Amino acid sequence: MDLTYTAEEEVFRGQLKEWLAKALPTLPPAPDPLDWPGRRAYDTAWQRMLYDAGYAGLHWPADAGGRGATPTQHLIFLEETERAGAPYVGANFVGLLHAGPTVAAEGTAEQRARWLPPVLRGDEIWCQGFSEPDAGSDLASLRTRAVRDGDHYVVSGSKIWTSHAEVADWCELLVRTEPVSESVPKHRGITWLAMRMDAPGVTVRPLRTLAGSTEFAEMFLDEVRIPVTDRVGEENDGWRVTMVTLSFERGTAFVGEVVACRRALGELARAARENGRWSGTVLRRRLGRIGAEFAALWRLTQWNVSEAQRSGGVPGTGGSVFKLRYSHARQELYEVAAEVLGPDALDLSHPWNQDRLSSLSYTIAAGTSQIQQNIVAERILGLPKGR
Repeated sequence: MDLTYTAEEEVFRGQLKEWLAKALPTLPPAPDPLDWPGRRAYDTAWQRMLYDAGYAGLHWPADAGGRGATPTQHLIFLEETERAGAPYVGANFVGLLHAGPTVAAEGTAEQRARWLPPVLRGDEIWCQGFSEPDAGSDLASLRTRAVRDGDHYVVSGSKIWTSHAEVADWCELLVRTEPVSESVPKHRGITWLAMRMDAPGVTVRPLRTLAGSTEFAEMFLDEVRIPVTDRVGEENDGWRVTMVTLSFERGTAFVGEVVACRRALGELARAARENGRWSGTVLRRRLGRIGAEFAALWRLTQWNVSEAQRSGGVPGTGGSVFKLRYSHARQELYEVAAEVLGPDALDLSHPWNQDRLSSLSYTIAAGTSQIQQNIVAERILGLPKGR
């Protein structure tokens, strides 16, 4: 695969940089990180600016409301927005990176027309209702039950680690529509639903993380009625649809973060020079090795995105290779940040320390590292399944 940029792609880069230089100074100050209503307003306002400029859903298919850009143009967009310090997708990340691409790939024409434009405009926010208290990494063991009642499903159960539930309009929700039995293994009988967060019977309780933030929540569902028309895919085919969602979550959702980590690496090197810690050979070697690792991860990202384009836009198992190594590389990066900070590593208000604490979750979120190792072993290396 040729990873060099063409003249046309460099023109695209130049146009984007010019737009960013004009647009970013017009943004208001960013809200307090703990002000989620404020962050929703800030993030969706930025999303609307992208939409009006033609950059929203850049790589989405044109019939899904996107621009149908090439994978390389998408990566250029992520590179330049990170380098310019533009806002991340923020509170809108589930809609833009998980639910939206899933609906684009698996939804009906009516569902695509209903849900995708509001996501791209920043009008509606989605959250993810997958994990449960007794079914964390073993997602197929979920117990939230949906019983068919005419044109609706009646849903009862609970979810946990529901990202941005407190500001979301919709939830991508996994439910069990057929009980597990000798003839129905746990990976069957699961259905993917879209649930309105203002539906009667939905209760959200924010969870405070180690870093003090509340972007996750518990969610309790008490006989919530969801129209059958809000089901994506067939009934009991939700596990397959979920694998599409998770392939986006693991394959492309972290792309912008790789660029951000590479930028943070440069900031760490500058800070080490300023505070005298650059003289340590061990530190310089660690920074150099991590820098090489993120450069390799960026190349892997380019390959994964190109492969996804060839397979109709859905990332493949290469996303698990990326997720596995990226999770650990990010933790290593912010361990080095603590070394550079010295005594200031105890100051939890420092952004690097906030990132260091959040990095601890990356080997668990979006599928644990153990799950990614199993996927790599079984689906890429062809090894037998573990017992």
